[in-house]
Amino acid sequence: MIKQRPRSRRSSFGEPLMQGLLWSSVLLITGAFMWLCSDIVRHGFRQLSWDFLTQLPRDTGRSGGIGPILVSTGLIIGVCLGVSIPLGVGTAVFLNEFSAPQRWLSQFLGISLDILAGVPSIVFGLFGNAFFCKTLGLGFSILSGGLTLACMVLPILIRSTQAGLQSVPNDYRLSAAALGVSRSAVLWQVLLPAAMPGLVVGLLLGIGRAIAETAALLFTSGYVDRMPTSLMDSGRALSVHIYDLAVNVAGGEQNAYGTALVLVLLLMMINGSVSWLGKRFQQTRILDV
Repeated sequence: MIKQRPRSRRSSFGEPLMQGLLWSSVLLITGAFMWLCSDIVRHGFRQLSWDFLTQLPRDTGRSGGIGPILVSTGLIIGVCLGVSIPLGVGTAVFLNEFSAPQRWLSQFLGISLDILAGVPSIVFGLFGNAFFCKTLGLGFSILSGGLTLACMVLPILIRSTQAGLQSVPNDYRLSAAALGVSRSAVLWQVLLPAAMPGLVVGLLLGIGRAIAETAALLFTSGYVDRMPTSLMDSGRALSVHIYDLAVNVAGGEQNAYGTALVLVLLLMMINGSVSWLGKRFQQTRILDV
């Protein structure tokens, strides 16, 4: 009869310790998140109204609403996503499906993306000001701000989509090739739906970074708080408006809290919509197959 080896004191003590550390980390992160959200809601909820969301800012933002700021933010994010999604997904597909990993171009692009993902936003702002505003002659405009944010989002989106494509089993590709299915059909019907979780994660991280960005937009989209009429107009984003009210405008704290609450709610709505659209696309492609 084989005797069962008794558990050592170290293992019996280490397991509860590890569980305690894990639960402590979860509670710490959850508590910090709840404290932050409760502070924003407590100070900003009283500012929320239809007038606050639609009216023009008055008295340098101390009163009035954030209507033009909301429109400018939507246009900036629209330009950012309209440029970054096709380029990001296309680059990820090229690196993972049409380029050998050992080729110097793939390795160079991979290293460049990893470096760009860690570049501070202020550097992107200076680059956007020098290239988009001055070299291309776009000036301080919504278009300049959106293109600068697209440059910031691209490394995250490409790497997340590439990771999603790499997680797809190679048997899918081999089975499709054996059946004579074209590579474009395999990409659209099989690979992209299977890699959709990675694409959604990249989009959420990119949108979160773009919509809350301040430093890069100060040098590209500008400070103007009037209603924009085109992409070439200067526009103030929500994050820039919060920064201005909290730092430069005495007595603007209440409207800053209200704007911050709107920014958080907008981010939650966008995240939920992107997640729902990603699942919807995945289910539709699978049903088509």
